[in-house]
Amino acid sequence: MEPITGLTRGGIAWTPAFVNALDQAKCIGCGRCFKVCPRDVFDLVDREDVDGLDDFDDEDDYGDDGFSDDTSMVMSLKNALDCIGCEACSRVCPKGCMTHEPAAAA
Repeated sequence: MEPITGLTRGGIAWTPAFVNALDQAKCIGCGRCFKVCPRDVFDLVDREDVDGLDDFDDEDDYGDDGFSDDTSMVMSLKNALDCIGCEACSRVCPKGCMTHEPAAAA
């Protein structure tokens, strides 16, 4: 099946890649992806409410990005089906938390 494609304003073919996963163990809760996303794809949630993150412990509390690993919030996928495939979230994420892939046209 052919992937969903579009055209830029200049007429160049473009294949969007839609977010399909977010690694919450890597997320520092900075909110950059939330701010750059033009749709309603992400939501910040309490880290303690996410299953499997309770035992997350990193000896280095502050990485080279200056964010504490003990940040109480973490990003989640609120509505992945609202993604338009621009990948802006991946470009601003300092931890590379998102995974994208093209989707088949219906």
